[in-house]
Order: sequence, then C-alpha cells, then structure tokens
Amino acid sequence: MKLDKKPDLTGLNVLIIDNNLNSLDQLKQDLNTVKADIYTSRTVDQASDILLHTHMDIVIAALDLVDEHCVEVIRHYKTQHPEVLFYVLTEEEFDSVETSQPWVRLVVDDFITKPLDIHRFARMVETSIGRPGEGSTSLTLVDPLISKVKPYFLFRSPIMKSTLRHMPQIASSDQTVLITGETGAGKEIIARAIHVMSHRSSGPFIPVNCGAVPESLIEGELFGHEKGAFTGAIKMRKGKFETAHNGTLFLDEIGDMPLHLQVRLLRALEEGSIQRVGGEVPIPIDVRVIAASNIDLQKTVNDGLFRDDLYYRINVLRIHLPPLRERVEDIPLLAVHFLERAFAELGWPEPFPTLSAETLYMLEQYTWKGNVRELRNIMTRIATLLPPNTKRIFPFHALPHLDETAKTVSSPAMAEEARDGIFVPVGTPIKQVEEMLIQETLKKTNGNKTRAASMLGVSLRNLRRKLNK
Repeated sequence: MKLDKKPDLTGLNVLIIDNNLNSLDQLKQDLNTVKADIYTSRTVDQASDILLHTHMDIVIAALDLVDEHCVEVIRHYKTQHPEVLFYVLTEEEFDSVETSQPWVRLVVDDFITKPLDIHRFARMVETSIGRPGEGSTSLTLVDPLISKVKPYFLFRSPIMKSTLRHMPQIASSDQTVLITGETGAGKEIIARAIHVMSHRSSGPFIPVNCGAVPESLIEGELFGHEKGAFTGAIKMRKGKFETAHNGTLFLDEIGDMPLHLQVRLLRALEEGSIQRVGGEVPIPIDVRVIAASNIDLQKTVNDGLFRDDLYYRINVLRIHLPPLRERVEDIPLLAVHFLERAFAELGWPEPFPTLSAETLYMLEQYTWKGNVRELRNIMTRIATLLPPNTKRIFPFHALPHLDETAKTVSSPAMAEEARDGIFVPVGTPIKQVEEMLIQETLKKTNGNKTRAASMLGVSLRNLRRKLNK
C-alpha cells in the first residue's frame, strides 16, 4: 500500500499574529513539524514591522485581532505580494466567523480553527501554492468513458472507479440492466450514460418513474391504448415502449410497479412485443430496458411484493451506486461543477466565486442524505443567494443552507467521549439537567460549541439558543 507523503512546508515563511501566548507557542510547535520558518507577533503593529523587513508567504491572525487596521495592513501587503496567503484563526469550527465583517472577507483566503489540524492545514497550503501533494488527485475516469461520460457524471474516488469499471462492456451489450442505490445517488445519470455509449445512442432515451404514475394510469403509460379502449380514450395513443423503439426505456423505482403490471412487463421483455390496452395485435418492439430501484428488490421478492421471475429477468447486469458519503473524494469535484454551472445559469461574470478549502472540508463532513441531488440543490441555493461582489465562499455562506440535523458528523472519538457521564439526583428538574449536561459537554470539548452540539445531537443554533436563555 502506498503511504501518504508527510506534508512539507520547507522554505515557506509563516507569520503568526496572536495575543494568546499559549496559542502562539502551540501554533509555532505545530508548524515546526512541517518545517516552515516561523515568525510570531502579539500585536498587529509588531506584525506590520515584520512584514516591512521580511517577506512572508503565509500570515495567520487570531480573529480577535482582525480589525480594520489589521485588514488594511494585510491588504497593503497583498497589493505588493498578491501570492501571500492570509488565514484567520477562529475558536470554533465553521460557525465562529458569523460576526466577521465584510471587509475581512475581501482579504482573507480562509478561516481555520483551533486546535489547528496541522496536516490538513499543510495540505491546504500545498494546494494553494501549487505544490502537488501525495494526496492530490486529478480527475481520472475509466479510460473508455472519458469522451462520452464526462458531460453526465464526474468522479475520482476509487469506489466509483471500481463500480463503473465494466461500464463499456455493459453499454455495448443489449441485456437489461438493474441500477441500485439510494435516492439522489445518480441512477438516471448512469442510465443515460449507458444509453449514450451504446449502439442505441441515436435512438430515444425514455424515462418513466414507476412510483410517480398513478396505478390506474401506468399500464396505459407503458403500453399505450387503442381508441375506445375505455371511457375517454377518444384516440389511439402510443405508450413508452413504442416511443422508445430502437432506443432505451428507463424504468425508475421499478419496485413500485403493481404486481399485475409486472406480468405484462415480463412478457414484453421475453417476447419482444407488446399489446396496447384494448388491442389484440402484438406490436414488435426493439427496446433496451434499464431499471432502477432505491429499495432492496430481493427483500420485496421475499415479501411477495415483487415477482421473482421478473427480478431475475431484469437483474442480468447490475450496477450498485454507492452513496455520496462513501465517495468523499468526489464531493469537492461535484460541488465545484454544480456551483460553476449555477453561476453560469445566473449570468454571474467570470471569474466565478470559489469555494474555500475549509468550506470544501465542511462539505466533506456533511452526511448528504439526499446524495448528489442534494449537493446540486445546495450549490444552486448558495449561488442564488450569495451576496454580490463575493469572491470566496466561506463556511458561513454555506451553513444556513445545510440541513440542521445533518450539519455535523460524529467521529469515533466523539462517540468515545460521549460515554462520559454526570450524576443526576432523582427529582432534579429537567431544565436543570439539561443545563448540567450542556455545561459538562462544553467542558469536555474545551468550549468548542460545534463539537458539543454534535455530541448532544442538536444543531449549533439550537445549542446557542439554549445557552443564551
């Protein structure tokens, strides 16, 4: 197994501005481990003097020292040295910069949190200054897919490379395909990509959501009907099977298809022909069927809700799409793609605002219950509501648009910490118990409200509300 190369900031001058001596010493120790040359200052005026005589590649300033004077010093220095990176050091992860002034955002490259994750910070710097780190990965698709698939989906995670490694062979086949995965994982996108790569690409791609069509209408939707077949059938109508002739029919959420219709679908697949509702003459069809489901079809078979013969008929070739939370490497790539697309649709002038490294890190920690669809929607929301003249998108821009119940992901370490407890005498008022638990949790996290909220299972906003009371 290839080991990650240790981050190395050799040759880079770093200036730390912090009036907290303990914090200053800790930062110096941390940055010494990645071989940076460290300069320290406890005041902005002292830092200004250092910048006057020594070139700096990186400046880190504690948030409580970042006032208009500090920003003006950094702005002036950046005018002369535009390549310098300026980071603001905050006390709490992601959310502590809500009160920072707009003029701070104009010069800051990112907000970083205490205690500093030195390896993550060093990787961030390496990326910003153009040093290719061992962990950096360019967009690499399965070779046969590059030209045709890239407009449809993007990935670079090993799990997606493994999942799609047989895509060319699947596309060249005419067998039915079953695509499984959670809602929003991109099943229809994969189906469209298979169609585009197949010999049927010049034919139609017809999607049908079996769960969205009322049960009384889905038979006619798929197979069509003859004139007079039922009340209101004033003319003949072709169904989706006929519409998809010489192309691909995508049956999404096939597990929701009624049992009586499953028999007709199986017959159509076996015989290569269909009959319209009210019709007697078989109509030959040349259609490739791709089905998708977000539920365990094998379980529905066992429960008697899905025919086993149809299940085995559609489960010839299988692709299981992993949820977005299992392919974290794809999140930054997709986020940037969706964001740029949203800005283009909104008519923003280029260059578009960019996502800061800490914002990308925050997105990587998010649970993404709605998978790729949720990521796309949130990026669109951020772009739509972003204040004018914004150049960099920081965590506080994105946080209001994330689901409160899924903003933080508890780590194993947090789970271990959560096992610690407090003694509560019988009869203690509930309100007092809540206050005790909050205070003890804050002690455990050294005052970090974001981690405390995660351990307590509440949103950060809710925790702050309770503390303010």
